[in-house]
Order: sequence, then structure tokens, then C-alpha cells
Amino acid sequence: MALGKGRKSSRKSVSLMSSKSKLPYIYLLPAMIFFILFMAYPILNVFFYSFQNYNITKPYLNGFVGIKNFVQVLSQDAVFKSSLLVSLKWVVSQVLLQLILGLFVALILNQDFAGRGMCRAVVFAPWAVSGVLTSMLWALIYNENMGVLNDILLKIGLIDTRVAWVSSYDTTFWALSVAELWRGLPFFSIMLLAGLQGISLDMYEAADVDGCSRWQRLVYITLPQLKNTIVLSTLLRAVWEFNNVDVIYNLTGGGPVNQTTTLTMYLTQTAVRDNNFGYGSAIAVIAFLLLSVFAALYIKLTGFSKEEE
Repeated sequence: MALGKGRKSSRKSVSLMSSKSKLPYIYLLPAMIFFILFMAYPILNVFFYSFQNYNITKPYLNGFVGIKNFVQVLSQDAVFKSSLLVSLKWVVSQVLLQLILGLFVALILNQDFAGRGMCRAVVFAPWAVSGVLTSMLWALIYNENMGVLNDILLKIGLIDTRVAWVSSYDTTFWALSVAELWRGLPFFSIMLLAGLQGISLDMYEAADVDGCSRWQRLVYITLPQLKNTIVLSTLLRAVWEFNNVDVIYNLTGGGPVNQTTTLTMYLTQTAVRDNNFGYGSAIAVIAFLLLSVFAALYIKLTGFSKEEE
């Protein structure tokens, strides 16, 4: 009898251990299902269609074409090459400007002064505005006939005639850049302010004792301590700006003469407007690979998350 009871208790313990070992996977199951349905499947689907000629307006031409789409994109598509250069110009200018101005704003908001909370709310407010609302706001500001920007510049004498800011070849890109800068600046301000608040005040006190200037404190204390924050925020922002569509689409539509047609904008036009999903998928795969290589190299070269020796 005792032997039978011992066997029963051992079976119960084994069953209990088995159920406990499965419990973490049960908790992870909803997240895994969500990942498969909304991330893995769409990505694999894009890779599949990149090897297809798939245009819903011409179903009689649909079918497997191998690497034909990639060959055409890389060797024959002039718009692809120009849009890639525009994307590079867009990402570099946006990330650099947002980083420099965001650091400046974060340094100010990290100081103690009256009304600091209100100033922080005002600075962070654009981050809560959607891309569509941002586009509508700046479209009104840039409007050639009734825009507030033209009115102000005319009154102070900086311009003689009204300027079509988002349709003129000379001003479109930088007008668009200002609108995106207004929306993207709070991201860097928030990230860098959080990093500044994590720096020990003892380091600054020691620097004051040694007679360091503000510039020396910035170069030798603040920036090294913010290294990981800067690397992560610039990487995230570079990826987001590369994939930016809403502001560009609503303000310029990629014009004039493809001057603001980024690679993602060209992808949107090809797949959504022209219904050429096979060719658009090939562009998306190339963009995905470019971003993956860039992210891996950037993390490797910057030594992200590595401790200083």
C-alpha cells in the first residue's frame, strides 16, 4: 500500500512539474499569436509577392517572375535611385537637426526655473499630434494666398511676393523639413531629458571643483553619459524618418518633379496608387534589407550598450 501511495505521489509531482514547465509558454501564447498574425505573416507575404507579377488591374499578367522585379528596380528604375538619394538626404538632415535642437531643448528643460512644467508640456505637445493633423496645420501655414507665414514675412519685409512654399522647386524640401522637425523634435527632447536626469550630480560637482567650464562639462561628462541614449534615439528616429509617409504625402505628394519622393513614398505610389503590388513588394524588400544592414552596422560601429573600459 505504501508503495502504491509513493508511486501516486511521484506521478502527481511529475505532472505538477510538467504543468509548471508549460505555464510560461501558455502565457507567451497570445503574444506569439499576435506576432505571427500581424508581423511575421505580413513580412513573409511581402517577400512572396516580391517574386510575383501581381497587379490587380491586370490579372492576366499575374504569376511567378523570379528575380525580375529586383533586377528592374536595381538596374532600370531611375525613380528608385533618385528616391533613395532623397531618402538619404531626408533622414540625415532630419536626424541631425532633431538631435542638435533636441539636446539644446533638453539641456534647458533640465534646469530649475519658474514655469518649467508648462514649458515641458508646450515642447512635448507636437509629439501627441498625428501626422495628418500636422500636415493640415502646416498646409495652412504654408498656403500661398492665406498662409500666416507669407503674411508675416511680407509685413516685416523679408519677401516682396507670396511664395508657394510646398510647390516651389526651391523651397519644397526645406519647408517640408521644418514641418517634420516641429513634429519630431519632442522625441529627442524627451529621450535626452530622461538621460540627463539619470546622470549623477556628483560628477558635475566634482567638475565645478576642478574649475571646468560649461563646454567642458558638456563634452567630457554629459555627452559620454548620454552615448547609449543618443545611439538608440538616432537609430529609432532614422528608421521612422526613412519610413515617413504621412506628412510628405499630405503636403507635397512627392512633388514637385519627385523632389520629395522618398523611397517609402515611391513604394506607396507604386503599390497603392498604381496597384502594382508585386513590384512594390520588391521595393519594400530592398528597403527592409537596407534598414536591417544599416541598423546592424550602426549598432556595431557605435558600440551600443557596451561599457567604457
